[in-house]
Amino acid sequence: MIRVLFVCLGNICRSPMAEAVFRHMLEEKGLADQVTVDSAGIGGWHVGDPPHRGTLAVLAREGIPADGLRARQLSPADLDKFDYVVAMDEENLTGIRRLGQSRARVLRLLDLVDDLDDKNVPDPYYTGNFEQVYALVTKGCGRLLEHIQQEYGLSVRRQA
Repeated sequence: MIRVLFVCLGNICRSPMAEAVFRHMLEEKGLADQVTVDSAGIGGWHVGDPPHRGTLAVLAREGIPADGLRARQLSPADLDKFDYVVAMDEENLTGIRRLGQSRARVLRLLDLVDDLDDKNVPDPYYTGNFEQVYALVTKGCGRLLEHIQQEYGLSVRRQA
């Protein structure tokens, strides 16, 4: 089982959006039994809270389930539990690295997207632009899934 963890600052906007989008992509491709996905925040301010209403609104509009998403804080154990720890921006990447060494591949979500100059997903908690974040998250998740499929030789098994 391949394990992917998305990380943002408080785990209520970007990382739960990425978790839901990535999970949805896995289900559409019939790969949900081979890849697990979770999300966490650098800080613990929102532990136990559901995603921000802006994240929930975008996901609902796109028909992407957000059931069961609750904020949690990133822990040092996550760095050994997951194969990929995916930060939303440079600040989150720094926070992850402060926790110590990782067996996981640690990267920013947009590092795998070649046609973008800015590799940081902006925080809609401050900007309010959940639409822009959804577009970036979708692009990054798609590229991450392609990368994982290539790296692990996973083939798409369409659901009936």
